[in-house]
Amino acid sequence: MKITMAHGSGGKSTSELIDNIFKKANSNPVLDMMEDSAVVDGFKTIAITTDSFVVTPMFFNGGDIGRLSVCGTVNDLLMRGAVPKYITSAYIIEEGADTDDLEKIAESMSQTAKEAGVTLVCGDTKVIEGKCGIYINTTGVGFVENGIDIKSANCKAGDKVIVSGNLGDHHATILSSRMGISNSIKSDNAPLNEMVLGLIKNNIGVHAMRDITRGGLGTVLNELSSASGYGFLINEEDLPVSEAVKGFCEILGLNIMHMGNEGKMVAIVDSEDANKALQIIKSSKYGENARIIGTVTDDNGVIMNTKIGGKRIITELFGEGLPRIC
Repeated sequence: MKITMAHGSGGKSTSELIDNIFKKANSNPVLDMMEDSAVVDGFKTIAITTDSFVVTPMFFNGGDIGRLSVCGTVNDLLMRGAVPKYITSAYIIEEGADTDDLEKIAESMSQTAKEAGVTLVCGDTKVIEGKCGIYINTTGVGFVENGIDIKSANCKAGDKVIVSGNLGDHHATILSSRMGISNSIKSDNAPLNEMVLGLIKNNIGVHAMRDITRGGLGTVLNELSSASGYGFLINEEDLPVSEAVKGFCEILGLNIMHMGNEGKMVAIVDSEDANKALQIIKSSKYGENARIIGTVTDDNGVIMNTKIGGKRIITELFGEGLPRIC
């Protein structure tokens, strides 16, 4: 089998590649949970995650590959309830890349690390032949306090589903740039420390959290369903989407359920804590547009109540989710 662009989309092809090659070759109890970051024992319980960033263009409305690399790494740690502490960066730079661009990216990464409260502790640089691109690989480490157990398998029937803000912003920004479309859409790439740690500090019954990146909300909810054995019933009219992104999707025929973000999460919380959790998220930086969008059910899979009164099955992303967003 030859690798295609679809294998990097975050959808079904990506899952098959991970299951058939990487998970098969490296199976262990921690890795097999397939979470956004791994929680392991150490001096304290720590969470570890690694990621690579290859977005085109490197600079976009609202951010760049440097900010993106920190946000993506930190948010993966936060999704397991970890307090992010350290990050590494390895740059792969193609011959011909501009040092001015590299300087801007490095500075952006540094400033975002400060905002996210993480220390960049080590890095590496490699130069290769190519077409002037710059790519970044990261590893993040965070500490998990005793008693925190947030993972996909913990979803249970009756839990409420909260989305932390407008869907599709980053995806639409990158696609607009790639297509030369001028609009007001701006990437949401952001670290979600304040809202996540606020939920934990206030003892909210958070059962699972996932950041909504490649593959979009539809793929994330299907992964949660598979991991927990429960289903999800969501309401289309409750999905937070800006008018600009909504119009963008209508013009290009895009499905908002499969559009990615880089500063949004979905939280599965105990029904008794849902309203309090929503207020904590809405009062946090980057969470003003948060909504409760549905409920965990005893069924399997993901069903949407549509605006016209019907029901629609929401699948994970199939094929290549253009464009590459991270």
